[in-house]
Amino acid sequence: MAPLRIGIVGCGNISGIYFRNLGRYEETEIVAVADLDLERAKTVAEKNGVPHVLTPDQLIAHPDVDLVLNLTIPIAHATIAQQAADAGKHVYNEKPLAIDRADAKRFLATAEAKGVRVGCAPDTFLGSGIQTCRKLIDEGAIGDIVGGSAFMLCRGHESWHPSPEFYYEAGGGPMLDMGPYYVTALVNLLGPIRRVSGSTRITFPTRTITSQPKSGKVIEVETPTHLVGVMDFENGAAVQIATSFDVYGSTEPTFAIYGSEGTLLCPDPNGFAGQVKLRRKGGEFESIPLAFGDDDNARGIGVRDIALAISENRPHRASGALAYHVLDVMKSFQESSESNQHITLSSGVPRPAPIDPVEAA
Repeated sequence: MAPLRIGIVGCGNISGIYFRNLGRYEETEIVAVADLDLERAKTVAEKNGVPHVLTPDQLIAHPDVDLVLNLTIPIAHATIAQQAADAGKHVYNEKPLAIDRADAKRFLATAEAKGVRVGCAPDTFLGSGIQTCRKLIDEGAIGDIVGGSAFMLCRGHESWHPSPEFYYEAGGGPMLDMGPYYVTALVNLLGPIRRVSGSTRITFPTRTITSQPKSGKVIEVETPTHLVGVMDFENGAAVQIATSFDVYGSTEPTFAIYGSEGTLLCPDPNGFAGQVKLRRKGGEFESIPLAFGDDDNARGIGVRDIALAISENRPHRASGALAYHVLDVMKSFQESSESNQHITLSSGVPRPAPIDPVEAA
């Protein structure tokens, strides 16, 4: 098969791992880069041997680009995706899909009309860690699913990130930033979510940057920084989630699934591998070998899966429909808190097909 030709928009911190991984897959080829900082784009292109350095508009219009990999900040995800869909290009967004449901629906509809694909990070659920958990659940290792828990608790980004402002702006916050890893993994493991409830707060109305080069700058916080929610799944499971930029760590298990016949401790879905532990009824926790591989930073395999899906004429796994359902869930936590009621979701999506170990090789 001819490689899927990729143009990357946005050359910030996250771009490096995409250049590394997509450059080593035979199914993908990076042919163009774009960034609002043209000099940064030139530097990245020279380092990675990319032939075209363009503006975002030029890249989206370029005839050599099959798929636009959108690595811009969250508030720009919908704009770039809409432009790519309008131009008849496949598009793969970094997470979240968008910060507004209406914008996401608009470019998803355009992509469907144009016959192009939309994908979205995270693709960590395609890694061996979560796929091993998926296999155990599908085999009935823990029986009927009762519930689960997911915790992402930290003290924020202003002490280490070079430009942390957008984490505290509208479209930021711990749920839209880190929630996609956990909610996506849960939908992959358990299926679609029926309704949610949530409680949210802004603990600190301002944040002071202590990292370089912006040390001393004060950030006005515009979005909740501590969110606690409950998800009721279509299969009857009730799962709790908490994401926070206000907490100095925790000893809670990061990610666990509880069943009628046992408990499954899953690896952090912010990575691709990690340790899987299973406790069956009447036993103790035992480590389970991963189903395949141990690469804990395979970011980009969702893009590779699109390339393979096109050639094999099948659905891709890290799909726009999956990402929209995840976005709907995450937005509903805050809406539930503000309205003091459960939110019943209008979106839904089938579980993505599991990864076969032979396919992953």
